[in-house]
Amino acid sequence: MKITQPLCLIHNDTHVLLGMKKRGFGMGRWNGFGGKKQPHETVEEAIKRETLEESGLVIEELEQVGILDFEFEKKPGEILEVPIFRVRKWKGEPVEGEEMKPQWWDMNEIPFKNMWPDDSYWFPLFLKNRKFEGRFLFGPNDSVLEYHLRIVG
Repeated sequence: MKITQPLCLIHNDTHVLLGMKKRGFGMGRWNGFGGKKQPHETVEEAIKRETLEESGLVIEELEQVGILDFEFEKKPGEILEVPIFRVRKWKGEPVEGEEMKPQWWDMNEIPFKNMWPDDSYWFPLFLKNRKFEGRFLFGPNDSVLEYHLRIVG
């Protein structure tokens, strides 16, 4: 069973906006903005809604740059399909909400130690404007047991 959960990263020439997850899945980690796609939504509609809810920003332009599948050893057969989007044009200023605390990070100071372990594999491709696809299998304590990642553009 696949569950689609799009993710976006808001990015300018020198910084990336990440949010500290304050509750729920991924709590205590820096991440992009996104979440579950509702049955009536397109992936793009879902990422715009989730980003507005989590950061207060209105996305004006987005580009899909990757797609990653995540599987957890303790939940075999359940795959999180995560389309990854880059946002370079938006309206508003980031604001903290109930779920996320947004913060700008210099591209050379990304807090990988406080992010999902897979981010250190694909995030550098994102920062180099590469397109990619891959799959990650997580084990105990969200460790990466295996992964496949390839550049597609």
